[in-house]
Amino acid sequence: MQTHILGYPRIGSHRELKKACEQYWAGKISKNDLLKAAHEVKKHNWQLQKDAGIDLIPSNDFSFYDHVLDMALTVNAIPKRYHEVLFEKGNTELDLYFAMARGYQKDTLDITAMEMTKWFDTNYHYIVPEFYPNQEFKLFSTKIVDEFKEAKHLGISTKPVLVGPVSFLLLGKEKASGFHRVALLEKLLPVYLDILGQLEELGATWVQFDEPFLALDLSAAEKMALNNTYSTIKKHFPKLKILVATYFEGLKDNLKLALKLPICALHIDLVHNPEQLTEVLEHAPEELSISLGLVDGRNIWKNDLESSLAIIKKAEKIVGPDRILIAPSCSLLHVPCDLDLENDVKSLAAEVKGWLAFAKQKVREVTALQDLTNETLQATTIALLEDSKTATASRKTAKTIHNSKVKERAKAIATSHTQRKNAFEIRKDIQRKNLGLPAYPTTTIGSFPQTKEVRAWRAQFKKGDLSITEYERLLQTETEKTIRWQEEIDLDVLVHGEFERNDMVEYFGERLNGFAFTKFGWVQSYGSRCVKPPIIYGDIERPEAMTVAWSTYAQSLTHKVVKGMLTGPVTILQWSFVRNDQPRAVTCKQIALAIRDEVTDLEKAGIKIIQIDEPALREGLPLRKADWEHYLEWAISAFRISASGVNDATQIHTHMCYSEFNDIIQHIAAMDADVITIECSRSQMELLDAFAKFNYPNEIGPGVYDIHSPRVPNKKEMVALLEKAKAVIPEDQLWINPDCGLKTRHWEETKAALTEMVSAAKNMRAALSKKAVI
Repeated sequence: MQTHILGYPRIGSHRELKKACEQYWAGKISKNDLLKAAHEVKKHNWQLQKDAGIDLIPSNDFSFYDHVLDMALTVNAIPKRYHEVLFEKGNTELDLYFAMARGYQKDTLDITAMEMTKWFDTNYHYIVPEFYPNQEFKLFSTKIVDEFKEAKHLGISTKPVLVGPVSFLLLGKEKASGFHRVALLEKLLPVYLDILGQLEELGATWVQFDEPFLALDLSAAEKMALNNTYSTIKKHFPKLKILVATYFEGLKDNLKLALKLPICALHIDLVHNPEQLTEVLEHAPEELSISLGLVDGRNIWKNDLESSLAIIKKAEKIVGPDRILIAPSCSLLHVPCDLDLENDVKSLAAEVKGWLAFAKQKVREVTALQDLTNETLQATTIALLEDSKTATASRKTAKTIHNSKVKERAKAIATSHTQRKNAFEIRKDIQRKNLGLPAYPTTTIGSFPQTKEVRAWRAQFKKGDLSITEYERLLQTETEKTIRWQEEIDLDVLVHGEFERNDMVEYFGERLNGFAFTKFGWVQSYGSRCVKPPIIYGDIERPEAMTVAWSTYAQSLTHKVVKGMLTGPVTILQWSFVRNDQPRAVTCKQIALAIRDEVTDLEKAGIKIIQIDEPALREGLPLRKADWEHYLEWAISAFRISASGVNDATQIHTHMCYSEFNDIIQHIAAMDADVITIECSRSQMELLDAFAKFNYPNEIGPGVYDIHSPRVPNKKEMVALLEKAKAVIPEDQLWINPDCGLKTRHWEETKAALTEMVSAAKNMRAALSKKAVI
């Protein structure tokens, strides 16, 4: 049996890549410095896996920003608007790459970034490729080949990992009508063949193609494209060992298609869909090896080695050991790097740490499973097995996990807990009278820039170098400055800025029972943006109010309305590492009750608008449509539980970003939020079409500028987007806001962009007044 890893975290154990990229963007280090930092991360990852005894170590799983963007650059799927970037003095291929990801605003060039969306049902974001009729492809970037050579130079022969041709096309969008992007396969495949030819010449024996769409619903044309792709590859490279990787779901109705592909090995995710193994083993052709995805690549719990070993033994009896590969369920991109770094028992208790495994530890679990198939066991493997048994047993009975009071309250939830007192049509008039806002009301999504000073204060406070009194005084000063500035530019609905918050999920987790935290548990969300997901290990309860003090303080500073800002139950669930010993729906209900308590406390404190962010609701959709209804039933119910304890005059907002709403718009409406704000600028208001066709009844704030890019849009640009919006949504339903929170931006660009946004709103109001007079 061989072992392999589908991909390893590329940010570095201490976020070395994030820091290097941001220094490069700021002009503080050279391209060579950045490349050196990248090389050190790759070298460390390769050596770690080699030392652990992994047989097939991946290359090209590294990326400066995003692996889908890497593939777009590789095959020259570069939108024409970026071509000029290369002609700017001193720019390189790397600058072109970052321009596609982040936009470009320098000298005479002002170019928007490419669209970004969620990677299947994860919190990772990828750059969406753009496709056009009769598009031509060619080999532009040699990154895949270069990294294979880079590893080989270190004495490590790797297994290059590529986004499969069909999945690459399906991950993109047609930017013109009248064709389907899969029709471009014939033009795309020769570039892949060119890459494979170079890899084979350099001595590559295995190549991994990620085709996650094999776990989704596929059309007949898409199925044919997959068959044609791997038949062509087999014809040109009969000696290359091709491994096709699927993950996040089971093959289900695509199982026969996958098993018939002329490949050497098929990877299946046995964490998300263990049931598929029996059918795979029963129908697998004799020449096909099966890669068993047994170690969870998306969660942080220790593997139950005994259970996994039983699965391996079952497979071994049917296909023999020579046709089995042992692996994580998917790339380890989605988990933190190294549990060994976590030595702070205040944030991560020893008991909880004993239940966990991060990427480095999961690599060892993979090789341990290989060792456990041998008759003679190493002492380290025996110790891992005993440790696994202990962790599995203790989680079933630990008092820190199970809270009977919480369980009983969740069971007692009734329909009345999910209903506002009156329908939106009635609430709307009450709220408009209560709030007194103008047409096209302006607001932001919640957070304002967290400067180096703010982050330094938090670090000093945690170290004990700042007293709580001094820390809160500094944050109050920053909050007041932000309120005054919002008043100055004439925003209509203000926010307090969230300077006290480290992260929109972590902040709440720290104030809820049942959560644990890490110091170095960083995971890439997009580009250089990393998050540190909390760990939900037990039943969840809110011991006391979490946000009321800061919201009421901010409201006391101004006569304008200040929103209370909360993270919704589904997003807290999705953006945490969730306990796997009970259904996710049960855990989500517990969180919803905790947020409900906070919402009612905010209302009692006089907060008139309360925003409950749910950017992850769409992300949580199962990959198969047949499974959607069950998920949406409990997810929408959880939101409504959190939001429905208030009076009609209190306006409930929610925010969602980077989501396709067409297929679930009726469920979005069923959330019954008074106002929903959504990402719309990168998609040029395309996302509003779903709301227009559905005749969405509540109010909508389509984001008018992209906060994930450093470029500052002008008023004219925002007005043009608002004109598109009002063409499909009634003007009295429209709000004006950015795409997302402003935490990651700098104050200079934030102030410039929001000033332009308020000016755009006033333009729209003036036009509306003029129309009313006429």
